[in-house]
Amino acid sequence: MSVDASPSTLLIDGRAPAGQALRHVWNECLGAGRANEALRVDWQEHFREAVQVLGARYVRFHGVFHDDMFVYRASNGGGFGPATPLPQPVHTFAYVDKVFDAILDAGARPFVELGFMPRELATQTETLFWWKAHCSPPTDMGAWVRLVTATVEHWVERYGIEEVRRWPFEVWNEPNLVPHFWTGTRTEYFELYEATARAIKAIDPGLKVGGPSSSVFVPDARYDGESHDRSVESATAEAPDPDVLPWKPVWIRELIDYCAERDLPIDFLSTHLYPTDYAYDTQGVGRPISRNRDATLHDLEALRKIIASSPYPDAELHITEWSTSPSSRDHMHDTVFAATYIARAFLQCQDLADSISYWTFTDVFEEGGGGIGPFHGGFGFVNEQGIHKPTFHAMAMLNRLGRTIALQTEHGVITRTDDDAVAAVFFNYPDSMGTRSVGGATSYADARRHADEGPARRITHTVAGLTPGAVYDVEVLDTDHGNVAEAWHRMGEPLNLSRQDVADLKRVADDLDRRTLAVDAAGVLTIDLDLAPWAVASVAPAATP
Repeated sequence: MSVDASPSTLLIDGRAPAGQALRHVWNECLGAGRANEALRVDWQEHFREAVQVLGARYVRFHGVFHDDMFVYRASNGGGFGPATPLPQPVHTFAYVDKVFDAILDAGARPFVELGFMPRELATQTETLFWWKAHCSPPTDMGAWVRLVTATVEHWVERYGIEEVRRWPFEVWNEPNLVPHFWTGTRTEYFELYEATARAIKAIDPGLKVGGPSSSVFVPDARYDGESHDRSVESATAEAPDPDVLPWKPVWIRELIDYCAERDLPIDFLSTHLYPTDYAYDTQGVGRPISRNRDATLHDLEALRKIIASSPYPDAELHITEWSTSPSSRDHMHDTVFAATYIARAFLQCQDLADSISYWTFTDVFEEGGGGIGPFHGGFGFVNEQGIHKPTFHAMAMLNRLGRTIALQTEHGVITRTDDDAVAAVFFNYPDSMGTRSVGGATSYADARRHADEGPARRITHTVAGLTPGAVYDVEVLDTDHGNVAEAWHRMGEPLNLSRQDVADLKRVADDLDRRTLAVDAAGVLTIDLDLAPWAVASVAPAATP
């Protein structure tokens, strides 16, 4: 697709285009569960599709050093008999190589999360998840450093230093969540960061390292000390309006101060932004908290200010986990409502981070074991059978956008593509929602509570300066098109699908409202769409046959 007009002749609603860069933070990196799951055929199929259709460039997951990857070996395993200790621990990479080869062969790269602790090095074992992660400080920091060093040096040898310099190395995951993701103190995590960062930079100064990979913002002092203090959460749990509370990041300022005092590198800062919290009241009862629909925007603005005024003003900012909630059993993830929420949030926040990694791209995800049923509230853009959820289509629409903003409004964006065509995404986050987020849902029936929100929204724009006769594809996702969990609900929510059921649901999942628009003889594209509540729409150059 090309146009006859120069960029200066393009007009949006009679005005010159804006011209700002559009950062595709939504597909810079995607999340996944753990390294071992990436050995599965279905995981790899889902990932290749995420790269090809959604534009994924990096993927991040837990557990590269977990026992099921067999990297750190202190014995020969044994099998039927007792394991025989080895004279010295060895590092083996057969399983890791398969995973990293598959990622690179798909056309993407790893965003390397260094964790968790191998059993033989862990001070505490089986602290978390169905797969029994060991999330503790090492018994021997020197052995940990040797493990990290051997692993990174292996990757350099296998893939080359120029390639590995493009991989971010993140130290651990959510170490503030004691005793789950970390059983030590804050200082012990900072010591792990220091040892790991120095080890990585000793291999090559051009390698990128960062952290603290902390979880969510909080409005109280629960993480201000060496370990989680649940006793200070009651005001948060009992607040009548959580949005007026002073939400702040966890361990970001503290890691900056620690590293500045010791002249340690921070190439990037990372944290997780879920628009939720879970706080304990004065009776010790945990209460879920849903923040407003703009929580991610406000949190990112706060992070940017912290970094800009820090000793590391050029540090990148990576949100290495983000979703509507941090639960892999939240049925809102399966809905059109979530698709609209994430499209709005990504476009709203696109210039505030270097990446915002959606957690996760697939329901092949076993922190709590396999999901119960085909639509169990898993994080993924696709379910375990590879059926596209509404969020998949929203991400595909975002991927079609160009890299330059021509017009951004409260309800979408029109962009210029590399070949001087245009591509747009519009959405109807219903006015009746006010400032509310979509929140969570304990069942699909519960998630349907948003179905009656409204009203509809009309989107009208003209784009002048295009090639006369050029054809544009329009796709619309809404409660009547692509709403596959609703179709499953109407089937009676069967836990086990037949092969015919899967084929039928795949057709429903991909049955969007599709039409075409043509540029008129004067070079004007007229966009006039009536979007139902929760609709997400794409306008993009017609695909080449």
